[in-house]
Amino acid sequence: MLHESVFRTLDLPAADRFEAWVERMGHTHAPMRLDSAHTADYHGYQRVIALGDVTVWPATFDQLTFHRTAKLVRRSDPESYHLSLLLRGEGVARWGRRQAVYRVNEFHTNSSSRAYDISTGPDPVSMVGLEIPRAQVPLPGDRADQVMGRRITARRGTGALLAQFLHQIAADTSAYRPADGPRLATVAADLVAAVFAHALDAESALPPETRGRTLTLRAQAFVRRRLGDPDLTPAAVAEAHHISRSHLYRLFQAEGLTVASYIRDQRLAHARRDLLDPAQRATPVHVVAARWGFPRAAEFSRAFRTAYGVPPGELRNRTHEGTGADTDGPHGGSGTSRASAGGDTTPTGPGRSANDTPRPSDASC
Repeated sequence: MLHESVFRTLDLPAADRFEAWVERMGHTHAPMRLDSAHTADYHGYQRVIALGDVTVWPATFDQLTFHRTAKLVRRSDPESYHLSLLLRGEGVARWGRRQAVYRVNEFHTNSSSRAYDISTGPDPVSMVGLEIPRAQVPLPGDRADQVMGRRITARRGTGALLAQFLHQIAADTSAYRPADGPRLATVAADLVAAVFAHALDAESALPPETRGRTLTLRAQAFVRRRLGDPDLTPAAVAEAHHISRSHLYRLFQAEGLTVASYIRDQRLAHARRDLLDPAQRATPVHVVAARWGFPRAAEFSRAFRTAYGVPPGELRNRTHEGTGADTDGPHGGSGTSRASAGGDTTPTGPGRSANDTPRPSDASC
């Protein structure tokens, strides 16, 4: 599991909560002055997930105004970029005379090297923050700085890939080992650079390896969206991305994968999830198989048994009978491959999606 810490203001006396939250925010991003209408009893919840020097921090908190002054910048500058994926609520950021309003499913971008003021709306905010050292973003600093303050959508394109990555990390860190942290940090840096380059229409400024890894993530996302299509093949993936099959093969080989095995393993993982779901126990196995791109039941059964060591029907029966027969992933492994660094881990379990994030009720704030 990745190193993770959790902070809840409700664990403290009401009189101490706001000051503790101010200190927590200062350590998470950079020293700031904070104001709120709820200082007498502040409710905040934050998880900090460490990926080496990169941190991901899902949080839910009451109305807040952040002040990062020029004096604070001079006093302490960690020289990092910050991105916030807004999941609930709204916010307004100001840099002198410039202003940007952010809505749900948009990224706020900022730099610890700039003075700013950020105010959230009157209702609690839920977000996933990302802190990344400027030196780790493979894009010239003068170009990346031009992105600060722009509104970037998380609904499509490279913004959607970055959002999916953050959702996946925030949903469940147990699928990863501490040694995965540096690789995940590299993926985060590549995605941030791709998001910045797209906002500037400067993709050509990205290093070739960053462009290659980002294209791999796009291809993997394309596969996951179309797992139920029995005609999904490496050729179809290559054609959709306007590259040759040999180019696609090289991209996946760089991640220790083959295209066909990635498609198969993703299909099997989704089918396994459905077979273990008590709510779908009455659904015939062959229907589950067809749903995830296996139109021939015999072929599905062979592939499933090879991956998990047991036929699909037997796995379902043993699980629902409470015998505990279950395996972690294809071929008996942990389910974590190099591809999982890009948000490509298998589903987080029945009834839970990668988009699950803390809300005021379940975060106990």
